Amino acid sequence: MSDSPENYVPLSLKHLQDHNHASSQIEIADFHTKSDHHAFKLRYRSNSIVSAAGTVSTAPEEERPLPTIKILGTGGTIASKANSSHATAGYEVDLTIEELVSQIPDLSGTCQLEYEQVLNIDSSELGPKEITLLRNQIVEDLDHYDGIVITHGTDTLEETAFYIQSTIETEKPIVFCGSMRPSTAISSDGPMNLYQAIVIASSSTSRGRGVLTSLNDRIGSGYYITKSNANSLDTFKSVGQGYVGNFVNNQVRYYYPPAKPSGLTVFDIPAEIEFAEVPIVYAYQGFDTKVLELVLKNIDAKGLVIATMGAGSFPSKCNKFLADTVSADFPIVYSKRSMDGMVPEGALPKIRGVPFQNAIAGGYLNPQKARILLQLCLNAGYDLKKIKQVFKVV
Repeated sequence: MSDSPENYVPLSLKHLQDHNHASSQIEIADFHTKSDHHAFKLRYRSNSIVSAAGTVSTAPEEERPLPTIKILGTGGTIASKANSSHATAGYEVDLTIEELVSQIPDLSGTCQLEYEQVLNIDSSELGPKEITLLRNQIVEDLDHYDGIVITHGTDTLEETAFYIQSTIETEKPIVFCGSMRPSTAISSDGPMNLYQAIVIASSSTSRGRGVLTSLNDRIGSGYYITKSNANSLDTFKSVGQGYVGNFVNNQVRYYYPPAKPSGLTVFDIPAEIEFAEVPIVYAYQGFDTKVLELVLKNIDAKGLVIATMGAGSFPSKCNKFLADTVSADFPIVYSKRSMDGMVPEGALPKIRGVPFQNAIAGGYLNPQKARILLQLCLNAGYDLKKIKQVFKVV
C-alpha cells in the first residue's frame, strides 16, 4: 500500500479535540497485513531519519527529519481494564494498540508513528509460538523503521526482552514498555510509559544500546532488568548493573555512552525454531531428590536450570544424584534465587572431590534468563564445552 494521501483518513473529531490537532496535521491509515490483524499508520509528516540508503543523518538532532517509529502491541496490563477505578487486580486484557495510542500526548514534533496489533494477551500466556511471531515481526520491521516499541505485560517482559536482545543484532533502538496498573485505574502508568518509550525510541542517543525497557521514568537494559515487586510501579530493577538512563521533563538522559552488555551472545536463528525443553527447579530447605527424578523422567529435558540457594548452594545429595543420573553431555546451569549477585565457577559442586563436569555457572543471570540462554545454545547445536564458554561471560 502506498503512502499517498488518499489512503489516509483523519482521526476522529473527538481525538483531535482532545489533543488540539487539526485534521490536516494528522491522518491515519488502516491496512491488512499478511497476518490476521490490522496495522495502522499515523502520519504527522512525510520524512524520516533514515535515508533510502539506510544511513543515519549526521545533522544536529533539532535539524534532522522526524524518525519513523513502529509500535507492536502484545497485550498485558497496559492493555487491560478493571471493573472500577480503584481495582489494580482481577483485570482483563481489553484494549487494542489503537486505543492505547489515542491516550498519549501529541507526538507530531517527535516522530511519525505506525502501530500494529501482533498479539493481545496476558504475558503469562506467551509461549514459543507467540515469542517467535513477535520476533519475526520485529525482524521484518527493522529495515523500514528507525525504532521499535513493544507494549508487553510486565510478568514476563524481562524474558521476552532478553530473548529479543539475544537473537537480533541491530543498532536501532528496541524499547519495551508496560504498566503495573490497568488503563481504568486512578493514575494509570500505562500512557506515560508508552509515551516515554516512543520518545526514547525516537532519540538518536538511544542507538547502539541494545534492547531497552521504559517504565516509571527509568530506562533499563533488557538483558539485565528484572521485575522485583509484584505490585509497585517502581518494580523493574537491575541492582548490580543499574539503570542506563532516565526520562525527566520530556528529556531522554543517559548516564553512559552507547554500549551493549559485555557478556552478550547474539544467536542467528531461523524464522521457525523448536525450543529445547529446559525446566527450572527451585531449591529450598529439605529439597528431595524425588523432585529431580520426577522432572528428569517425565519431561524430555535437554538441559536443567537450578535456582540455587545463595551463590550456587544445592544439597550435596542432590548434586550426587544428578551426577549419577544424567548423561555426560547434559548441561545443568546453577543460577540463584536472589535477585542480585552471581554464581561464579568457583561455587560449582564437586562430586567425590572432582568438579561436577555437567555443572555450568549461571553468572549474573536469573533462572528464567539462564533458561532462555541455555535453550538458544542447545538449539544452536552447542556441546557442553561451548555452552560453558557462552555462560562464562554472562
